[in-house]
Amino acid sequence: MFGRKVVLGAVVCVVSVVLAGLLLAQAPERPRRGERGGRRFDREQMRARMVERLKEQLGAKDDEWKVIEPRLVKVIDLSRQVDGRGRRSMFFGRGGREDRRGGRGRTERAAGDPDRERTAVEKAADELQGLLDSESAKAEEIKAKLTGLREAREKAKQELAKAQKELQQILTVKQEATLVLGGLLN
Repeated sequence: MFGRKVVLGAVVCVVSVVLAGLLLAQAPERPRRGERGGRRFDREQMRARMVERLKEQLGAKDDEWKVIEPRLVKVIDLSRQVDGRGRRSMFFGRGGREDRRGGRGRTERAAGDPDRERTAVEKAADELQGLLDSESAKAEEIKAKLTGLREAREKAKQELAKAQKELQQILTVKQEATLVLGGLLN
């Protein structure tokens, strides 16, 4: 009977320690929006990984890649300008929900890197958004900024078509087909 009490006491003790540990354990803090694992989301690192994956998909050798990469990066950057990816969402205001809660501004988020120079499309879009945010904006002013944005996008489209042609000239047929399927070439 004494042995049973010792075993029962040991079991109760172990269960108590486990329960206490579970009760005291805190759930890990979830990263905030725009963060991964507690670190800020790094757009440049993501872009570098994407470009490295493209190198693998294209099966490009290192010497070949030295010629392809700058042209491919140019096409990627111009594509983002033309279709507005990486820009603000119409559903979340100027730069996403963070702006309303005091987070980073739209210029930093749109640029990804606050130190890099913004493109003509980004500048025109920010000017238009600034005007739309103004209570006293006149229709003529809005129309002028809208025209400026459309012209900047059209110029980026023309630059994109030229960059795509320059890239296409140095690719094998298989590499070209891979980029067409990936949406980077027409």
